[in-house]
Amino acid sequence: MQLSISPDNPLEWLALRADIVPWPLLHAQIMPVMAKAVLEAADKGVFEAIANGANTAEMVAQTCQLHPKATRELMGLLTAMHYFRFKDGQFLLTKSARKWVLKDNPESVYGMMVFNNRVMWEWLNHMGEYLKTGKGIHYHDTLNTDQWRYYQNVMLAATGTEAKEFGRRTPVPKNATAMLDIGGSHGQHSVALCRRVPTLQSTVLDLPEAIEQAAPLLARLGLGNRVRHKAGNALTDDFGTEQYDIVLMSSLAHHFNDEQNRLVAQKVARALRPGGIYIVNEFIRPEPGAKPELVGGSTDLFYGLTSTAGNYSVDEIQAWQQAAGLKSNKVLAYRTIPGRAMVVAKN
Repeated sequence: MQLSISPDNPLEWLALRADIVPWPLLHAQIMPVMAKAVLEAADKGVFEAIANGANTAEMVAQTCQLHPKATRELMGLLTAMHYFRFKDGQFLLTKSARKWVLKDNPESVYGMMVFNNRVMWEWLNHMGEYLKTGKGIHYHDTLNTDQWRYYQNVMLAATGTEAKEFGRRTPVPKNATAMLDIGGSHGQHSVALCRRVPTLQSTVLDLPEAIEQAAPLLARLGLGNRVRHKAGNALTDDFGTEQYDIVLMSSLAHHFNDEQNRLVAQKVARALRPGGIYIVNEFIRPEPGAKPELVGGSTDLFYGLTSTAGNYSVDEIQAWQQAAGLKSNKVLAYRTIPGRAMVVAKN
């Protein structure tokens, strides 16, 4: 997926073709303002206010306790960004925005917006230092209780759409009954697969701090004891021998360095039953010389900043699996999440 500059008229098209439009200003000035406007609108309740009938800037300002002039400016920008449409003097949420930004919608990314506004935005101030030293923030070591709650909500928001596709497309071994979900927190991936396979049960291994905040989210999904949490650490815990038909590690490899990922793969290989599969579910760093991919590239830098690891290529992930004695099986690129894939190996 790429973001492109689209001209609105022939004169703008000519200006772009002649390279007289200073397009880096869009990245340096316009896009940061757009991003922060969306985050603040979600955090301040602007989208919810409009959904509940506050259809003028003045009504939104009153409902959300905001300044009227500043609110008009915010809503003007969000209209240009297609979150709202303005008709007969009223602001209305677009159909697409209603799906993705209202907090009670199952596929909403509201949780990510709040987390990014209250927690992540400040991390970006460390980018310059990271570029000098290569030392990231390691945010898991510093989150307080409230931030852990925000973090679990963002993980839930980030995987709502993905988990549905994961549940449909994962190559499940015949007669699978046991799954290990490493770092699975909210358990959405496990739930999606257990709903597809009635005989399957899953253990979600995660840090105690994560489980404390994720347990209510998992309970809401209604799978009872078929998906259960187990407190632990993927780097230090033993996974057992021939216990699982499926082992999933989703959005965790980018927090580990190469040596740590190889260690996890070795433990997974021992824990898999014959014919079992190991799925590394990750954003993929584009190979040198490959077609540029904005999602993979931006998340690579972001995870480097926040965890000092970053994304890995498919070849690197398969190398961990092969070194552990597993056979490369499939690479399934997500259709709903650009730049992301399931890298599957078989025992």
